[in-house]
Amino acid sequence: MSKYMSGKEAKKAILDIGQRMYVRNFVAANDGNISVRVGDNEVWATPTGVSKGFMDKEMLVKVDLDGNVIKGTRKPSSELKMHLRAYKENKDLRAVVHAHPPICTSFSIAGIPLNTPVLAEAVITLGDVPIVPYAELGSEEVPNGIAPYCNTHNGVILANHGVVTWDNDPYGAYYKLESMEYYANILMITGKILGNQNPLTKEQVERLVAMREKFGIKLGGKPKV
Repeated sequence: MSKYMSGKEAKKAILDIGQRMYVRNFVAANDGNISVRVGDNEVWATPTGVSKGFMDKEMLVKVDLDGNVIKGTRKPSSELKMHLRAYKENKDLRAVVHAHPPICTSFSIAGIPLNTPVLAEAVITLGDVPIVPYAELGSEEVPNGIAPYCNTHNGVILANHGVVTWDNDPYGAYYKLESMEYYANILMITGKILGNQNPLTKEQVERLVAMREKFGIKLGGKPKV
């Protein structure tokens, strides 16, 4: 596993990803949160009540894996619990991103997982994106819901809420967020607007999944075939 980012690198990445999320309309107002693990028991994270498009490094907070603030003057988001649970479940993870991209969030409200194999790239990089049952914001049910997927998938859809992704690199976690929204858009257009999809066959999916190792991809479920 790669070494931890420095605090300086982590904070820069969080601010950059926050800007990208905001301009891409993946978050509105003060929605969403980002975290980067920088040590065995140290995580830099976004604070509560701040727009991800208007953050500065002084706003960020450092916490331990139990959520105790180590450094910073602001309060971390109550949703940080699911980030910390992901790090505890999978020691290789270095970043977690949570957002409300419109199309993925619409799928979360409709109760539709992203699991139809129509894109080769999506099969390789994402596989499938399951839906975690609805849980009250800030409750222990949220981290408990994502825990079973932290070692097998790249992220999940939170029912009636949004999306959470993770990776061993902050930008990797963000790119998975982009990929999920793109995948959801394709599924919406082909399935609901054009009204026609030609999914890949079981054999084609199996070959694509086998290609993950070639690209250094360790996580990703298998789409429904």
